[in-house]
Amino acid sequence: MFNDPYTWKPLEVTASAYNSLAYQTNSNPHITAFGDSLKPGLKYIAVSRDLQALGLDYNTPVKIEGLEGTYLVKDRMHSRWKNKIDIYMGTDVKAAKHWGRRKVTIHYGVMNKEETTINTNE
Repeated sequence: MFNDPYTWKPLEVTASAYNSLAYQTNSNPHITAFGDSLKPGLKYIAVSRDLQALGLDYNTPVKIEGLEGTYLVKDRMHSRWKNKIDIYMGTDVKAAKHWGRRKVTIHYGVMNKEETTINTNE
């Protein structure tokens, strides 16, 4: 039996999309705020800093309504943004524009506390 190591918490956020292009980020668009390298095809998101305080911190797994797979928090946004995620879409500007900005429900994984059991039969 597979035990999910996470409890999945729902949250409604505003989601937009971004690309690893200098005019959308900065002069080094392939490096995240946490120092990770972005490569097209990776399922990464950036989060507003208020969401970090809720537990959406570095490497938190996130499932996004309307998208396949699990994304990882690998970047953070400027402090002016609140209750917002930015979905990494590589260099596909057309896909990012098609996504636009919308309200979605995400589910983010919070690691379950491991219960330690003591074997008294030894």
